[in-house]
Formats: sequence, structure tokens, C-alpha cells
Amino acid sequence: MRLQLKQTFLAIGLAATAALVVACGGGQDAANTGGQAQVITADGSSTVFPITEAVAEDFQLANQGARVTVGSSGTGGGFAKFCRNETDISNASRPIRASEAEACAKAGVTFIELPVAYDGLAVVVHPSNTWAQTMTVAELKKLWEPAAQGKIMRWNQIRAGWPDQEIHLFGAGVDSGTFDYFTEVISGKSTASRGDYTSSEDDNVIVQGVSGDPNALGYFGYAYYEQNKDKLKLVAVDDEDASNGAGPIAPSPETVANGTYRPLSRPVFIYLKTEALNRPEVQNFVQFYLDKGQALVREVGYVPMTAKEVELVRARFTNRKTGTMYAGSDAHSQLTLEQRLAR
Repeated sequence: MRLQLKQTFLAIGLAATAALVVACGGGQDAANTGGQAQVITADGSSTVFPITEAVAEDFQLANQGARVTVGSSGTGGGFAKFCRNETDISNASRPIRASEAEACAKAGVTFIELPVAYDGLAVVVHPSNTWAQTMTVAELKKLWEPAAQGKIMRWNQIRAGWPDQEIHLFGAGVDSGTFDYFTEVISGKSTASRGDYTSSEDDNVIVQGVSGDPNALGYFGYAYYEQNKDKLKLVAVDDEDASNGAGPIAPSPETVANGTYRPLSRPVFIYLKTEALNRPEVQNFVQFYLDKGQALVREVGYVPMTAKEVELVRARFTNRKTGTMYAGSDAHSQLTLEQRLAR
């Protein structure tokens, strides 16, 4: 139910976001001029949006007068606002890039990076699709890499025996962390993608596009599939390079949590502006997020972290450990999340 409400919010678009801020008493500048508490502002990933919005709803119910606004401009768009000192919290479905961290540093914005959940990317087709029940990573690369643009246009070009019908693609917008992650693990390079597909920062657009077209294929966060599984069909992904030789695996809470859904599962994050933590309401909100967030993660369709990972995230926040765990030469190494947090 929560995620359905969030999807309705996302579908309304930027105009409704502006209206919500006005209804809540204005943006951060307006809040600074009156009232007992400033507005806590969050923006960024549409994937992380439902988690932070669920936490915000419960926090406001538990703290009379508290006000939290949550936008959904995509991971890249959220970091741009965050590094311009426009938001307190940035939701992100990928780690911050070196260029984004540099922009924050130039603006005097220091941050704490906190993983909050796991998510799997779902590859989906129309329910009437009877042929694409599984795809290999190599086939997905053949379909989505930049060289495919204008050339790989029909299903039978992906696998012999599939229909000689035009394929219609839907996927994440270029400001989305989902786009960055998908392109990195499928094409081999972040942002390397064909451009002739219907893209959107709003996952509902992808849901609607694929569910209305028997020849469509798309990708987005698994939680959105969960809320629309009566309209869509999952494609199981075969990571032929995986050492376990498990064959095609479909995303599920279990396969995302145990790491067998490779390579399309990942942690997702919130980034906290350290200066904002000087405000009691922000400090209290983040503490509430850490205390209540894992139960809400499951409620809105994502995969909770392990107890050990949660403990390490708490320590990272308590110790005000700034910066990213993904910088330098090991940014793309195969370290587990627990290993990164423990360093």
C-alpha cells in the first residue's frame, strides 16, 4: 500500500512536488523564517524514494510539527542539489561519483554515506511474452550496449528462434542511479547505453510502457515489479561468468539478499550533509531512520540489510565517518558491503 501511494506521488510529477512543499509551508528558506522546526529536505533516487518517504511519514506521525519533504529527481539530480547546499539528505541508488564528491567539496559540503537497504533490478516483459523467460548477461549487453542503437531492433536478433518482431525498450533516465548501475554491470561501463529507448526517471512510466506493449522489454527496481506483478513478467538473468554456475536466476527478496541474483542486485543509500546534523530535527530524523528503517524497507518491497551490516551503519553514523566507501582504486572491487563498512 505504501509503495502504491508513492507511485501515485511520483506519477504526478514536479508540479505536484512543488505543491506539496507549498502545502507544507514552503521550502527550506521559507521554513527558516518561522515555525518551531525547519523543513527537512530530501531528494534524489526514485528507487530510494519509497523508503525515505515511508520513514518520513512515520517520523512526522511520531513527532508533531515535524516536516519532511521528499523529492524524486533521480540520483544524479539529487546529488546536484545536495552539492549546491539545497537539500539535507540525498537518496541514491548508487555510490557518489568522484566528480560529484568533488563538487560537494568545492561547495564546502561534507557528507556521511549510509547504506539503507538492498535492491535488485528487474528485467521485465509483457505477460503475453512466452519466449524471453530467461536472458544471459551477454544477451542483455548485445541489446543495450551503445553499438546496438539502430541495429539490434528485433527479438530474433537477440536469440535465434525468437519472433521476427520489433522490440520496444523502456529503461531508466540518464540522471538515475539505476541507469548508472545497469549500464555498468551490463554494458561494462557506467552510462554506456543505446539511446533509442523510452527513458524516464519515473518508474511508473516504464511500468505503463511495458505492461501496454507485447513486444516491450524494460528494467527498473524490483520493488516496482512487486507492486505491478499482475501486469508484468520477470525475465530470469543468467550470469554466465558467475563462479557458482547457478544458471538463470529471477530477482526475489531471497536471491537479492543472498547474492545469487547476479549482477543486478545492489545496496542503496542515503547521504547526510554533516552541517545539517547540527539541527536537532535532522539528527532526530536520521536516528529514527536507523531505528525504524529496516522494518519499513521490507514493508515497501525492498530487502533489509543483515543485523551486522545495520550495526556497522549505526557505528558509521555515530562516529560521523565522512566520505564514501567507494573511492579510489577499489571503488569497483568485489568487496562486500560488510567488508566496506568494517574498514
